[in-house]
Amino acid sequence: MSRAVQFDQYGGIEVLRVRDVPRPEPASGEVLVQVRAAGINPGEAMIRRGALHDRFPATFPSGQGSDLAGVVAEVGQGVTGFEVGDEVIGFSERRSSHADHVAVPARQVTVKPVAVPWEVAGSLYVAGTTAYAAVRAVKLTDGDVVAIAGAAGGVGSIAVQLATRSGARVLGIAGPANDDWLTTHGATPVNYGDGLAERLRAASPSGRVDAFLDFFGGGYVAMAVDELGVVPERVDTVIDFAAIEQFGVQGAGNADASDIGVVAELADLAATGELEVPIAGVFALDDVQAAYRELEKRHTTGKLVLRP
Repeated sequence: MSRAVQFDQYGGIEVLRVRDVPRPEPASGEVLVQVRAAGINPGEAMIRRGALHDRFPATFPSGQGSDLAGVVAEVGQGVTGFEVGDEVIGFSERRSSHADHVAVPARQVTVKPVAVPWEVAGSLYVAGTTAYAAVRAVKLTDGDVVAIAGAAGGVGSIAVQLATRSGARVLGIAGPANDDWLTTHGATPVNYGDGLAERLRAASPSGRVDAFLDFFGGGYVAMAVDELGVVPERVDTVIDFAAIEQFGVQGAGNADASDIGVVAELADLAATGELEVPIAGVFALDDVQAAYRELEKRHTTGKLVLRP
């Protein structure tokens, strides 16, 4: 037997259950991974509440989770390149990684660098590929000024570092508690609240903002286009779907960089110390409700992780 997080209907945190389930068996071309760490993400909470039913409908009972890192426990027929005992990073496309064991196609895992801690490895896929796609979408070049909303969150904290690596000047929008972290990682902190557009212009060496990444929602796209004058093709949001239609901005995110090669690239950066994935908290699988309760406050710096 194994354990897995499931829910039987849309609802609040209280619908989440940790249940005993049959241990999965890897099909041809798959590996079975004993999960050591699995990140949690805002999108999963939105799916559980039914807020994304039109885009990502759930079938019940529904599992949960995409991020994973662990040890190969079984190898399916036809799989080459992996053996039992290998430490891997990867992802599930079946909402199934919040569990003791998960079977995934071998093409969705890569070897975990020894220097990458389990908590970081298990947090890379969703946040990392989302940040990667968003930064790539707005085509940052040396000298650009980019503002990032939600700059200290799981996705934003990675995007800040990727944008800085591109040579752009990063203005990180977050609360004052994150000022030191943002400064240490090459960004100029700009606290959210009334008068934000004016503070962003004042913080920019040129007085302008060339690109905008929205990882928080709540009107930031409108501010970027209407108040800061950022052209729509250089604005990307991963959360404000209505604004994509209204303003014609980009919506590049996880699906646009959902490739194990991107995960491997990010893992290598983390292994060499060129990318920090801040870990805000680690929870046992049985404490999944507490983990999401913390996530849905929307004030964590970095990632929250389940450890089965």
